[in-house]
Amino acid sequence: MSFVFISHPSCGLHDAGEDHPESPDRLHAINDQLIASRLDFVIDKQQASKATKAQLYLAHDNAYVDHVFASAPEQGVVELAPDTQMAPRSLEAALYAAGANVMAVDLVMQGKADQAFCAVRPPGHHAEYAKSMGFCFFNNVAVAAAYAMAQYGLKRIAIIDFDVHHGNGTENIFFNDDRVLFCSSFESPFFPYNTGPGNEHILNLPLPAGTYGEEFMQAISEQWLPKIDAFAPQLILISAGFDSHYEDDMGHFNLVETDYHCLTAELKKLAVKHCSGRMISTLEGGYVLSALGRSVTVHIKGMME
Repeated sequence: MSFVFISHPSCGLHDAGEDHPESPDRLHAINDQLIASRLDFVIDKQQASKATKAQLYLAHDNAYVDHVFASAPEQGVVELAPDTQMAPRSLEAALYAAGANVMAVDLVMQGKADQAFCAVRPPGHHAEYAKSMGFCFFNNVAVAAAYAMAQYGLKRIAIIDFDVHHGNGTENIFFNDDRVLFCSSFESPFFPYNTGPGNEHILNLPLPAGTYGEEFMQAISEQWLPKIDAFAPQLILISAGFDSHYEDDMGHFNLVETDYHCLTAELKKLAVKHCSGRMISTLEGGYVLSALGRSVTVHIKGMME
């Protein structure tokens, strides 16, 4: 099965400040580890294209999208939300981040790739239908799902979110759309503190601080995997947040690289069974650079194997 790695130099241009954890160095750390692991020489790397307003409108309120465009500063920093700052090149980065996901959908749905990883920033899973928050402007994975349904007529998409923070934005966008099975694991209680019980197609998995990989995988095996299997997705999308790693001080989980590989391998089995291996992952959290690079590398290996 073929694999493609999608990114763009512009994703490194979003700069929320020197001490901000969501820094351009995150993408450098991933690239460095791919080289160190020799994966860099065997994967197909492609540059993303920009998302269009029409594509963003599929997942977001039109007026909200227009507001983000209008807010882009020529200099200085604009605050879209208390935790979401926009610098002069932030909009450009956000358009390439969402565009990478649209491009990934086209590649896998047209049979040009089987799996894709989008190494992009800013992240997206906290961005709601009409609201930015949590470092996120546009919800990259939601744009991918909405585009896949609109462009290719898909009726069953599974989105798996294993960030240490709840994917509130993705839940908000698809809460009333049962074509999307959304599975989000997260530390609780923890940011964004607005987690509801979900519904039949929104499967929230709150776990306590201190959770280890064995407990994490047991909960997923019991609560998610059978339901994903029964759902029989036509496409699997992943919001890949690596801030649940034990080295990452943005959360309080105790996962290690092998846990990410194990989960990815289980999702790959379901992708092979139900949707010809079609699986797209996009970067969300993960802020300790060494752990991020190592974790993304094993995640990619799990997708490729």
